[in-house]
Amino acid sequence: MGKNRLEAFSDGVLAIIITIMVLELKVPQAIDLAGLKPLLPKVLSYVLSFLYVGIYWNNHHHMFHSTQQVTGGILWANLHLLFWLSLLPFTTGWMGENHLAPTPTAVYGFVLLMAGLAYYILQQTIIAQQGRNSLLKAAIGKDWKGKLSPVLYGIAIPLAFVSSWIASGLYVFVALLWLVPDRRIERALAKRGGK
Repeated sequence: MGKNRLEAFSDGVLAIIITIMVLELKVPQAIDLAGLKPLLPKVLSYVLSFLYVGIYWNNHHHMFHSTQQVTGGILWANLHLLFWLSLLPFTTGWMGENHLAPTPTAVYGFVLLMAGLAYYILQQTIIAQQGRNSLLKAAIGKDWKGKLSPVLYGIAIPLAFVSSWIASGLYVFVALLWLVPDRRIERALAKRGGK
């Protein structure tokens, strides 16, 4: 079956996730800039989560550009990814509301870890569907960022109970690793004469 409905559904879910996150930012009653100071942890949490959702959307788009057909397994793997991403508004709000308290910061990292693993499962499901000459497999190569990210999340989660600032710094570092657009799939498509 074609991929258009999967892409449209995923785009819609990601748009709703961003909308829910921004709705968690309540307008202060104060009319001066000092009234924004108490919102700073929430705003910073929102910015980080917005970056993550944007990174997933960008990479999801590129990944599905490399495939023409989807299977039931791909549909379920995609829903698995969307499930973990749908928890970002909750963990973002919890972490921001509690000023990077250890438990919310660790749970935020756990959701990031699970989303990363779900993305990997989706990627591998697509590769299995494409077979031996998988365009996606050729494009991702050694995937050092994909391997490093869960390791850093795994370090940051328990570290949140020692220093939530350092743990949050690791979450920011992983986001910055992925912020530069990943052109591997575009290059592989161009090499094979794809669109």
